[in-house]
Amino acid sequence: MTEKKKIHTDPRILRTRQLLKDAFVELLEETDLQQITVNRLAERATINRVTFYLHFRDITDMLEKMADEMIDDISTIFSNTPTDHPSSEEDSWKILENLLQHIAEHANFYKNFLTSKKVPIFRDRLTLFIKESIVTKITESGRRAQLTDIVKEDILIWYETSALIGTIVSWLQNDMPYTPAFLAKQFSLLHHRVLDFER
Repeated sequence: MTEKKKIHTDPRILRTRQLLKDAFVELLEETDLQQITVNRLAERATINRVTFYLHFRDITDMLEKMADEMIDDISTIFSNTPTDHPSSEEDSWKILENLLQHIAEHANFYKNFLTSKKVPIFRDRLTLFIKESIVTKITESGRRAQLTDIVKEDILIWYETSALIGTIVSWLQNDMPYTPAFLAKQFSLLHHRVLDFER
């Protein structure tokens, strides 16, 4: 579904939206969210206000749509990563590596929107997506009963979601000192160490 949209979207529309997105990132680095107006954004993106309103109702609508696009991109990574067994641990870390690679390729966007407290919608949306993915993973793996004997399921979900989001944010804040593959491997080692400790 997402791919079809991208195929049929006019390149000029994509270019205009990218200009607006880039301009928004630049302005957010310079000022508070409340100071970013449609006029300032359009001027920075070198388009006129009318063009902005052809794409978005207002700044809030633009942020909502940008967050939707972010989740669509991440969902595509989760769906398109080749897996031998959808519930296997090894495949999970490959998906994580691909997610980190995607974030690294769009580091400026993610650094500004995931690490900033000015626009919590992006971190909130990603947190919800990761949480739902972890719930699905636990269900598909058939480990629900086994895990709940060790630790309460909701606490495990909170812990793993917060650990992953926190690691990604810290990685970005520290200018990504490790490769996506290395970080995914480290996270998998920590994950297994925690489960072994809990046993």
